[in-house]
Amino acid sequence: MYKTKVGMLKDVLASVKENNLSDPFKDLEKTGRIILKGGLVVDPKNNVEEVLDIAVLNDEIVEVGKDIYVEKGDMVINCEGLLVTPGIVDMHLHLGDLFEISTDPMYGAVANGVTMGLSPGAGNTFMAPALLGAEVDRGLPVNIGVYQGAASVLSTMLSVEELIKLYKGELDEETASSRMTRNAITNTTAPLVVGIKDHMGHFIMPDENIDKIFEITSKAKLLYMTHTQDPAHAIRLVELSKGRPLHLGHTTAAGCGTHMDAAEGMKTVIDLCKNENITGEFVTTMLRPGGGSREGLILPKKSQELSYEALEKGIVDVLISDGQNDATMKGFGDTRDNIPAILELAEMGVLKLSKSVATMTSNPAKLIAEKTGNDWWTEKIGHLGKGALANITVINMDVKSAVYTMVNGEVVGFENRAVRRGSGAGGFVSKFGMVKRVGVGDLVMFSHKR
Repeated sequence: MYKTKVGMLKDVLASVKENNLSDPFKDLEKTGRIILKGGLVVDPKNNVEEVLDIAVLNDEIVEVGKDIYVEKGDMVINCEGLLVTPGIVDMHLHLGDLFEISTDPMYGAVANGVTMGLSPGAGNTFMAPALLGAEVDRGLPVNIGVYQGAASVLSTMLSVEELIKLYKGELDEETASSRMTRNAITNTTAPLVVGIKDHMGHFIMPDENIDKIFEITSKAKLLYMTHTQDPAHAIRLVELSKGRPLHLGHTTAAGCGTHMDAAEGMKTVIDLCKNENITGEFVTTMLRPGGGSREGLILPKKSQELSYEALEKGIVDVLISDGQNDATMKGFGDTRDNIPAILELAEMGVLKLSKSVATMTSNPAKLIAEKTGNDWWTEKIGHLGKGALANITVINMDVKSAVYTMVNGEVVGFENRAVRRGSGAGGFVSKFGMVKRVGVGDLVMFSHKR
């Protein structure tokens, strides 16, 4: 009835041979290497844009070159026809914020190609690193870090000088336990943040307290991010900065017209970003010519044009999602728009492809390295050079979506969906770098003999 044979795959799939279990993986001596074959590698930091192979061993990139020899036992990923970029770094992505009950933004993020998300929950307290760190210990697929809410930073008996010591890891135990919290876990892990977040929608802080936050962040080298939506609030923060570093979170939100004429608001915050101490970030959803996700604020066309011009001139060179829209803590955008926005900016001629890729890879890594004074960010993150962490996003440019998401050498996303075995690949990130285990989630389960 059928003219062709379909054959069998007993050399590569488990089966039964001669009444015995056949396991083709049992006798295969694995090298541990993963080879990404033949993709168009775009690595802005290293000025690479050509078809190459990438070899990964454990959690690092060990080789980049043409026709890397494939050894028996290597795992091979065919990337022919696909775009291979450094893993997407989303430095403003709400993950696990507030009342996260019915949605799972972390798995949604890796499905969309994100390999690192920094969560700016304005309600985060000194306990946030411990709480999220425990989740990392129990298994998350993405590298994750947090910003602490500005109001909580000033809520204890600690002085500004003591808070600076805290974030440098120099606060003594007696002071921490008598003036900060009565929780040893909190006192130990509290410094593990990336920055501090001010949010006018949660609280309007008095000038003297904002000045204290600037003093803490500038001396402890933490990133100071503010919620940017009302241009007047942004102007106030810039005036209070007195030359100290300030990052205008989701800068494009000020161009949506909620607190001022849209175009006037957009021009105002872009002008603020021209100051040497001020940096900004644009929301990917708001940059898409078709509008992207409809659940956040909509950026009018005139404001979009001003944003494109700012990107072309390099006034702002970082993109973020501020996602996710279906999370309880709704941002202004969604990780689903990250890859389409990167590609569309190149298609429209706003940025060359390499520069567009850099907005969510090498540029945020460079910005955080500069703010924190820590070269780990540029040595390990945001590029595909030898020795970098194996965080890689593989993109189908035709459908503008992630085909593979690799976090620390593990495939955590495939075909725009999370891969369950990828849980546990992620690490906990702070201004000082990354740890694979914080230890909080382990305390009640087991201990290590030391």
